[in-house]
Amino acid sequence: MSAQSEQPPEPELLWEVAEGVARMTLNRPQAGNSITPGQRGQIIDRLGEASADPRVRAVVLTGAGDRHFCTGAALGAPAAPAAPAEDLPEGLPENPAGTVARAIAGGAQQLVSAVLDCEKPVIAAVNGTAAGIGCHLAYACDLVLAADHARFIEVFVRRGLVVDGGGAYLLARLVGPQKAKELVFFGDDLPAADAERIGLVNRVVPADELAGAAGAWAARLAAGPTVALGLGKRLINHALDGDRAASLAEEALAAEINMTSEDGREGLRAFVERRSPRFRGW
Repeated sequence: MSAQSEQPPEPELLWEVAEGVARMTLNRPQAGNSITPGQRGQIIDRLGEASADPRVRAVVLTGAGDRHFCTGAALGAPAAPAAPAEDLPEGLPENPAGTVARAIAGGAQQLVSAVLDCEKPVIAAVNGTAAGIGCHLAYACDLVLAADHARFIEVFVRRGLVVDGGGAYLLARLVGPQKAKELVFFGDDLPAADAERIGLVNRVVPADELAGAAGAWAARLAAGPTVALGLGKRLINHALDGDRAASLAEEALAAEINMTSEDGREGLRAFVERRSPRFRGW
């Protein structure tokens, strides 16, 4: 086959915006939808752009195929090239202290933070196995729907690794310290039904209904008061990080900001006029 007739490679990340909903699909089904460094950067960029894009009022994140949502980081995927050893002054280490910490801070942690910090609601549609950072990518989303055959695996312990990618932060807040330790210490498969029972998943649905359920929730969010939803997300995400005074002060500030939005004013007008509000997203 000639080079001219070869098909271009499939994009690793699919992104489509329609009717206020952005659909982001991890598109490496042959590799369990594991995330490469380049793909990770695209996800971070897309979520950052979504915050400021008035066309996007909700985001749905899922994986291609019907077996895997995301099986973690793509081990062995090429990263940014390091400085050649011969370029280093004699006696300096190739991997100085802090190399791993910096890699995690600029990689898995930045990815999870991008989901948490996105100003639009993000729904995870977990269509199969979520493992490692794939679990945390789902848990960072604002709402989690899972196919009935999906499972969640804190796989780090199986590889002799400490949990990373915000896993301890997320799990302790979602299920409490004792259950978080059980999941992290043993790394056992957690079926979708059990994940729903302990509060990691909002709802489990038959696999063939997952896309429709995620679409219905996203459509409801996209028709809602986008500014108020974003501020509410911020308040809830910060609620366990500070004391009561700080939380209440942030709440009051959020209310002030929201009432400068058109949707905030429209909500009050609709209440006074006894009609359904028509939210526009700003």
